[in-house]
Amino acid sequence: MLTSLQNPLIKQLRKLHRSKERHDQGRFLLEGTHLIEEACAVHYPLSVVCCTPDWQASHPRLWKHLAQQAERLELVSEAVLAAIATTVHPDGIVATAPRPAPTLLFDRPLTLGLALETLQDPGNLGTIIRTAAAAGVDGLWLSADSVDLDHPKALRASAGQWFRLPMAVSADLPSTVQHYHAVGVQIIATLPTAPQTYWEADLTKPSLLLMGNEGSGLSPELAAIADMAVRIPLAAGVESLNVAIATALILYEAQRQRTYRA
Repeated sequence: MLTSLQNPLIKQLRKLHRSKERHDQGRFLLEGTHLIEEACAVHYPLSVVCCTPDWQASHPRLWKHLAQQAERLELVSEAVLAAIATTVHPDGIVATAPRPAPTLLFDRPLTLGLALETLQDPGNLGTIIRTAAAAGVDGLWLSADSVDLDHPKALRASAGQWFRLPMAVSADLPSTVQHYHAVGVQIIATLPTAPQTYWEADLTKPSLLLMGNEGSGLSPELAAIADMAVRIPLAAGVESLNVAIATALILYEAQRQRTYRA
């Protein structure tokens, strides 16, 4: 059992708290039983799994599965696990996994997609991922200047749906959006000054929804590609909605139209 914070492996894992190290090592952290169960369910590759003896004893079936799926298993002390984890009260297991490929193939069929520009809050990102998976989104693209797709908080906020939604970081988000525009996908911008509400738009067509930064919204460059712009009506004195809530409203309006319009 590993008990020292000076162990080379433990020192390496602790570095994954930082974005630069996740990029340099090509790995990210998975914290908690639920996330690791979800990774196992879709056979996502796992590099190193660290757990406490108590966790191992209480999860014999999952431990057996991890012995077949992970490259390396290590028992660690409670103190070591707490040092590896980013959460205040880890539940006894942490793993590392390879970072996902940076691009999503253009040959995927797209009926409903989501493009996020310069998103900064990992909690917002994780909530959007969870919502997009629930709403049946085909794929999500994140601009390269956004928060890390594999930020620990984003993973936790996704409630495991991170592994089930096709996602990618786009080095050039306008070019990605232009590609779908060129093949007939409707591009929808979200702007507070848009002339029509989101429920007035026809969302039954293949559509790619553009959502912008929490503070400044969409860039003029990305908004200019859109076929239409929509807004969410707000009561007097209310400046804006949280981006994750705004995304949920429009995605579920798309699902409502597709389900109930004959």
